[in-house]
Amino acid sequence: MSTRLLWCVLLGVPLGTWVQIQQPELWAWSVYAACALAGLLLGAWGLKAPQSWASVWLGILAVASVMFAATGLRASLHMQQRLSPALEGKDLHIQGWIAELPRRTERGWSFVLEVQSATLQGQAVKVPPRVRLAWVSFARPGAKPQTGLPTHLQPDEDALPPPDSPLRYDLRVGDQWAFDVRLMRPHGLSNPVGFDAELWMWQQGVQATGHVRMVKGQGAQHRASTWRYPVEQARQIVRDRIMRWVQPTSAAGVLAALVAGDQSAISRDDWEVFRLTGVTHLVVVSGMHITLFAWMALTAIGWIWRTLGRRWPRLLLTVPVPVAASVGAVVLGGAYALFSGWGVPAQRAFWMLLTAIVLKRSLTLWPWPVQWLAVFTVVLLWDPWAMLSAGFWLSFIAVGILFATASTPWEVAHGWRQQAWNQVRTQGLISVALAPLTLLWFGQFSVVGLAANLLAIPWVTMVVTPLSILGVLFAPIWVVGGWSVQIMQAWLVFWADLPWASIVRPALPSTLGVLTVVAGLMVVMRIPWSWRWMVVWLAWPALVFAPQRPALGEFEVLAPDIGQGTAVLVRTQHHTLLYDTGPPQGSAGNTAQTVLIPLLQKLGDQPQKIVISHADADHASGLPDMAAFAPQARILTTFDTQALGLQRQNCLAGQRWNWDGVPFEVLHPTPHDHAQRKSTNALSCVLRIGHPGADVLLTGDITVAEELEILSRVPHLQVQGLYAAHHGSLTSTSPAWLNALQPEWVFMQAGWR
Repeated sequence: MSTRLLWCVLLGVPLGTWVQIQQPELWAWSVYAACALAGLLLGAWGLKAPQSWASVWLGILAVASVMFAATGLRASLHMQQRLSPALEGKDLHIQGWIAELPRRTERGWSFVLEVQSATLQGQAVKVPPRVRLAWVSFARPGAKPQTGLPTHLQPDEDALPPPDSPLRYDLRVGDQWAFDVRLMRPHGLSNPVGFDAELWMWQQGVQATGHVRMVKGQGAQHRASTWRYPVEQARQIVRDRIMRWVQPTSAAGVLAALVAGDQSAISRDDWEVFRLTGVTHLVVVSGMHITLFAWMALTAIGWIWRTLGRRWPRLLLTVPVPVAASVGAVVLGGAYALFSGWGVPAQRAFWMLLTAIVLKRSLTLWPWPVQWLAVFTVVLLWDPWAMLSAGFWLSFIAVGILFATASTPWEVAHGWRQQAWNQVRTQGLISVALAPLTLLWFGQFSVVGLAANLLAIPWVTMVVTPLSILGVLFAPIWVVGGWSVQIMQAWLVFWADLPWASIVRPALPSTLGVLTVVAGLMVVMRIPWSWRWMVVWLAWPALVFAPQRPALGEFEVLAPDIGQGTAVLVRTQHHTLLYDTGPPQGSAGNTAQTVLIPLLQKLGDQPQKIVISHADADHASGLPDMAAFAPQARILTTFDTQALGLQRQNCLAGQRWNWDGVPFEVLHPTPHDHAQRKSTNALSCVLRIGHPGADVLLTGDITVAEELEILSRVPHLQVQGLYAAHHGSLTSTSPAWLNALQPEWVFMQAGWR
């Protein structure tokens, strides 16, 4: 491959991929086909043209056009497999094989099924080839899950014990099952923060999600056990053995993540510790783990090959030791990357390893930017949508920093002191350079990350990872590996418990974000120190930036997408109120953790008052987490919170306060309503915000009866904005209510479908 063609490919593939994934909608197949044809013709003409900068740019444009078209065609083909809207919510009978590691939750199973056949009322129908199913315990169709709140704060009618728990079954990869299910198209929460479920399912090739229907114990039949997915089955066997051998579960979860790439066994609390201490990369199979495993394989195969060569010298003449060891290291490194789930960091490490081995064996020398771009390009050819994930960029940028700041020949380490210093220096460079990116993407940066990693990196590299891998050959070694994980966890908890463990900053505008990233790179690059004073001026705006708030006397209302529940942020010039904390999300926790707290951090904000309309799970499940996030906030509720260890003020009609020129007034319930022991919905705290003509009414889950009662006490009530009670239910927001209030707009927070 000529140098010109090589650069065209290395620059054109990322460019074409980036342009395509910016498209809000896919084009027709014919348009993509025309783009591909134009790119091929342009490339053919450019190859014949004399070498010049113009021909290089034409070549880049040609490759970008082809990659743009190829990515668009792949996306269009993927979209054609999605579930038909006519089948959403219908009772289907499907049969297929469990294709990936099933995840066991507190109430059941979550798994991917490769569909063999599907029927609707006995007639064959077409569904996506891969669907993600939840098989969980419900008292009856439509019942709500447990909330995690004390029993008296849960709706008792929705917390009945399950009649037939799916946990009685052992789901194994490769097993053939038949289920009665209800499916829908992949759908996630549409917020500027939080996990992008739709992108994740897209990358997994999943085009429908749903749940197993169980009626009187029927609806699920195990048909056969097969060996259709040997890699996934091996992963499950290893994961299950680790979980049996190692205690506690938190230590077993880390070992399972390092060996089998299964991160589901790591608890939410442990992830929080890893995040605060900046060691998440150590418990996710990444370049460090693949490289270490390949080095172990290189050493072992080299020793074995030399031993065999003493007995059969011709073997060494046919295949020299360096060749045998290199090939073995690549093969086994690739096997580990595949076995661990083939994530983006593992892909990058494998392709980087393969590139280095091939170049070394062929006596070819590529500059590090070419090697870096080559692997960058290969990963995008394999998965173009990897470019949308933060892990993709963090992984490649970290490797780029290591390349760009590599020691020169006269700085090669001699002795353990120099090696230790190089370790500290490398970790410091990466921490500083990636700090702006982590602030930009995640809104926070670990202050204690450098100190925590100084012990954690060598400990995981030299102790935890080798023990976890060797345990595959001799399981009792995992017990020692579990002890080593507990030592690491104790070290990390010490740092995570420090009050200044991390810096949390609001989301930056794109301009400030770019300047901050440039500042981080300037610190670690080999540039004259006289230039580095510019870093202060580039980074300072990001450190002092604060998002704009409403003017005096004005307020804003933010109702994020939290599914079937209620959670509304109200912000004035200097104050913030949170009305309800949203619903639970099963094993994911609740929307206070996944949506509200990240949103508040993005805004650089904390609520001064938390109003919980009533005790239903879809309104109050996140109260403990929100109270921990904002301990100074005063809590206003209609139920007792002593069981949660929280002090609160009872919500009663007539309560008023004023923030920054904006009046707040409680309209319901009255002391008489509490004395009558009405239902939780009927006792919902109704809050009016703002001046007449520029006000909003938040209503909880009140019914028509409470609406008429409020109108009788406040006869001339009118509002500009209205929150439709009970998520728009037919039991609320009556014609009389709307005719009296005459709102200009009405909003509600309801679940998908």
